[in-house]
Amino acid sequence: MLQTLTERLFDDSDRTALDPLALFEEWFALAQEAEPNDPHAMAVASVDADGMPDVRMVLLNGRDERGFAFFTNFDSTKGEQLVAQPKAAMVMHWKSLRRQVRMRGPVEVVTTAEADAYFASRPKGSQIASSASLQSRPLDSKMTLLDRVSELATRIDDAEVPRPANWSGFRIVPTSIEFWKDGEFRLHDRVRFTRKARGDAWSSERLYP
Repeated sequence: MLQTLTERLFDDSDRTALDPLALFEEWFALAQEAEPNDPHAMAVASVDADGMPDVRMVLLNGRDERGFAFFTNFDSTKGEQLVAQPKAAMVMHWKSLRRQVRMRGPVEVVTTAEADAYFASRPKGSQIASSASLQSRPLDSKMTLLDRVSELATRIDDAEVPRPANWSGFRIVPTSIEFWKDGEFRLHDRVRFTRKARGDAWSSERLYP
């Protein structure tokens, strides 16, 4: 009987040539069926100029053989940190499946075409909110934000909302991907894949829980 990718993952004799990106797709498909809210939510960590770590939840909204992309205001705290220190770590935890995936690696800015396409796919209300928000900056009251949104919505009316120049995306290019599956009595299954750079072959190893 043909094994699933997950069965091969935890079969110590049969991980040869297993592609962690294909394995991620198998797990993500299960999460989309099982998670009641935002199966594409992930925590992304960066560091500031002093090396102090920062972490926040974002949404995974692009993925392919190049890496895993999310979109944001580049003038936000995370945007400034990732431009200055283009390295990041992320984790996706699917509580209903009792599984998680961790990744880390260098970060690159997505192409203009990718940013334009994703911005255009968002609901108009979200486009306006992104354009009106001075993300991560001090806000004196919620009404100030609502007034900015209202003013922009009135000015744009039925016109197309242009993507702000400071709104784009980052792509994490993983050099490490770890798959974690819950086990009884904390005897969890952990397998980590590593490579030096995109395009290199992956190697894997099982880790103690």
